[in-house]
Parts: sequence; C-alpha cells; structure tokens
Amino acid sequence: MAKIGDIDVGEFPLLLAPMEDVSDPPFRALCKENGADVVYTEFISSEGLIRDAAKSTMKLDIYEKERPVGIQIFGANLESMLQSVEIVEKTKPDIIDINFGCPVKKVVSKGAGAGILKDVDLMVKLTEAMVKHTDLPITVKTRLGWDHDSIKILEVAERLQDVGCKAISIHGRTRAQMYKGDADWKPIAAVKNNPRMHIPVFGNGDVNTPERAKEMRDDYGLDGAMIGRASIGYPWFFREVKHYLETGEKIAPATFQERIDTARRHLQMAIDWKGEKLGVFETRRHYTTYFKGIPHFKEYRMKMVTSDESKDVFKTFDEVEEKFGDFNFSEAQG
Repeated sequence: MAKIGDIDVGEFPLLLAPMEDVSDPPFRALCKENGADVVYTEFISSEGLIRDAAKSTMKLDIYEKERPVGIQIFGANLESMLQSVEIVEKTKPDIIDINFGCPVKKVVSKGAGAGILKDVDLMVKLTEAMVKHTDLPITVKTRLGWDHDSIKILEVAERLQDVGCKAISIHGRTRAQMYKGDADWKPIAAVKNNPRMHIPVFGNGDVNTPERAKEMRDDYGLDGAMIGRASIGYPWFFREVKHYLETGEKIAPATFQERIDTARRHLQMAIDWKGEKLGVFETRRHYTTYFKGIPHFKEYRMKMVTSDESKDVFKTFDEVEEKFGDFNFSEAQG
C-alpha cells in the first residue's frame, strides 16, 4: 500500500498529472470518476499567487469529491514559495506538490520548473523550507536531470527524501529532451531500488497503454503511475488501466454514447467553472481524442474546435450523435 504521508493512495495508484489548461476541476472530476486515485491541479505560479493574479488564484479551486487532491506550485524564490504555501494551505488540499520538472522555456528561464535541476542545492533548500513551513505532505515532481550529461536523480531523490519530501514523481526524460524520444524508466527504477529510499516513487512518461502501466508496476517495481497525455480527451484511460492491472484483461473502450454524453458534460462544467469564453476555448483540446477513430469526422471536429460559442458546439454534438450514434468503437479497434 503506497502512502503519501498518512494518506493511503492504494496498491499501485494512478495519479492524474498536473497539466497546464488541462487538469482543471471539470477534467479532474471526470478522471476521478473513472479511477484516478490522486489528482493534481494545474501548476500554479508562486509569484502569481502572492500577487493575487486571477488566473493563479482560480486554480486553487478544489472540491471534496476530488480527494485526495494535490495543489502544485512552482517558483525559484524561497520567500515567494513560502508565502504561496500559506495561501495554498487555506484551500485545504491533501498534498502540496512542487514542480521541479516543467520544461517550458518561460518557466525554466526564471530558474523554476526543470530550470532548478541546474541547482540541486537550491532544489533541496526550497523543499526543506517548505516541509518545515506546513503540516501538509510535500511531494515533488521532477525529471531525470537537465540533460543526459547531468543526470543525478539518485542523489536528488535521496536528498529530497532526507529533508522530508513524502513522495517523488519522476518523468523519464531530461529537460533537454522536452517530450521527444522515449521515456527512460530505468533510472526511475534505480531510485526505487535504492535501499535508502522509503518514500513512494511514481513513474511518469509514456504510460500510454494499460500494458505499459503493468510493465511499470511489474517489471520496474515502481509504486504508482502518473498519467498525463494519455488521459487528455479520454478519462476512461484510468478505468481501462485499473481493469487490466486487476484482471490481466482489456475492457471495451468507451462507447459512443459515453463519449458524446461526457463531451457535453465536460463543456458545460467548464463553462460553469470558468465562463463561456474560456470554457469553450480550453475544452477544445479534448475533442480529437473523445471521437478518435470515427471515419470522415474531420468536418465535425473542425466545427468543434473553431466555434466560439457553446451553443454552436452543443449543436455540433447533436449533429454528431445523429450521424454517428451507431458507431461501435470496439469493432473499429478490432
């Protein structure tokens, strides 16, 4: 049984990765309903929080049905990070996660995210200070290293654990790789198999099939899988992985009716939470996967991702249901 601090998260927990403009409350709710054991917010700028920036503070919204839920923050300034911990505590998350892995230039250029991998001492110092500043469990998400020649993940993980980090999620790529090439899980397994390590070690990167999740558990011995891109537009991925891990058998993919009903619900929840304009815009990235595999669908997908008003998107959903309602995803996948 994996535990983050005192929180039981299951035998081999599936964690929804924090993803910018993706892992918002509507999407987290859908993933939770379909088997995600732990969900994380989008990453939140510590500087944005202490400035009370609207976009940052909005991301603090969490709901009881999501628990256990972690709020992820990023930054490189100690004082700002400690102030942001105090702000985050007021929303009563179960976990505070530090982002030491985001490879995006605008984050890295400020020495935050994966940028801090160039300064392991600062990484440890920030983590230790945050652990001492709160009673909530502090966890870390990071990468193997800055580049291939500077991979020190064994040392990093040990030092983070020694200053009180309660779990570590490791993406199997360096910052230099961004999202290219294959994720390498061997260094993550080396962290897990280090006899000095006693906190959970979760793997991240390329968990894109149930078989890959099983491989991460059985062949690499990791404590859980953090899932990101495979879940975008397909929250049922958690359900499929859970079933496969429990039975060794694959279940049928989500039906057409599940997909169209969920697409409607997802859009409505997004509008209710963030308003018409943002709700419509930020839900677009999910539609390709919601309806992936339906032939001759391009015309409808284009309507979904170019319509600026929700009434037009809902109208397209109605057209899609009428035209493709009998489509069988199981047969299409053979």
